[in-house]
Amino acid sequence: MQRLCAAALLNHGETIIQNPGKSNDDLASMDVIQKLGAELNWNGTDIVIHSKGVNPTSDELNCGESGLGLRMFGPIAALSTNPITLKGEGTLNIRPMHFFDKVFPQLGIKVSSNNGKLPIRIQGPLQPGSIKIDGSLSSQFLTGILFAFANACKRRVQIEVVDLASKPYIDLTLEVLHLFGYDIVHNDYREFIINPVTNNNRQRTVRVEGDWSGAAFLLVAAAIAGNATIEGLRMNSTQADKSIIEALVQAHVQFTDDLGGIHVVKSNLQAFEFDATDCPDLFPPLVALASYCKGVTKIKGVLRLKHKESDRSVALQREFGKMGMTIELNDDEMLIYGGSGISGATVHSHHDHRIAMACSVAALGANGSTTIQDAVAINKSYPDFYNHLNQLGVGLKFDQL
Repeated sequence: MQRLCAAALLNHGETIIQNPGKSNDDLASMDVIQKLGAELNWNGTDIVIHSKGVNPTSDELNCGESGLGLRMFGPIAALSTNPITLKGEGTLNIRPMHFFDKVFPQLGIKVSSNNGKLPIRIQGPLQPGSIKIDGSLSSQFLTGILFAFANACKRRVQIEVVDLASKPYIDLTLEVLHLFGYDIVHNDYREFIINPVTNNNRQRTVRVEGDWSGAAFLLVAAAIAGNATIEGLRMNSTQADKSIIEALVQAHVQFTDDLGGIHVVKSNLQAFEFDATDCPDLFPPLVALASYCKGVTKIKGVLRLKHKESDRSVALQREFGKMGMTIELNDDEMLIYGGSGISGATVHSHHDHRIAMACSVAALGANGSTTIQDAVAINKSYPDFYNHLNQLGVGLKFDQL
């Protein structure tokens, strides 16, 4: 949804987005593109966006708590000559953004930050050129550069990337850019070549596909607590979190896939080993799954979790510990000792949407009730999460959401 918003802003013409998201991250992206010059209107359940490219109407952009939004729209906003201040909310204000200070001057962009953190003041225009960047912390910076370069380059340019993290997220970026007519190829994710295109602006109708990140929690919920069918997911999706299917197979989850959706039934679960380096957002649902798997589950990729909405590995260890689980952190590996039972408890989301959802899913098979404090965090990515659990028969009491 956020990538389609960015592409619609850069498209000179009309873009219709079907099945739009309404999470806080999505709403922040819609607000940003309007402040960068797009006109946005709702037409029933669709969004209609008219744009003539980046023409800011505000000198401030608030990306909410969206790391992708900030890192993607920063380079896009720098296509303008206007000075713009990038802001955020919550933990986004303390997440590292040294990329802007290091790379933007190489592209002709003036930049000043708060010691590598928000707020960040930028002024373009961005000048595309062949550069080398470090992709080890996040792929989101590269996503922003690819959008900006694809739109602005007048000649062939290349980006050399060292140690790119989360390659599937770049696949998703490239899928959207290709959908909007841009010409980008890569050499095993180490080098990206952006070729200039002309006259690719036109009316487009695009559709937001179902979200594997959110669906992962429902798939695990069904494996733990009962039957469910999840509709609207593309099995050939480029989304990184489609890899949840691999984990379900390894954990001996019983499920089928057909045109009606993915059908999951409560299963006798076994411990598994999984590398989540390229899909770190799967850690929370995987921990919930592993809690009910007999044996010791090993998940690799812990080092990718430190700079999320929370220090996610520590948050998972702490909150699942309150529910009676033993989780060990050994450098880049997490060990979850599962299958011995979960106890209901009062846990805290750490203002992290995925921690709130993981604890909620783990609670479905727990002995006793569980209270999720600061459960409102789910609105960041999946505001209908508790409504969907309720539809599946989960007993819920809302004190505040």
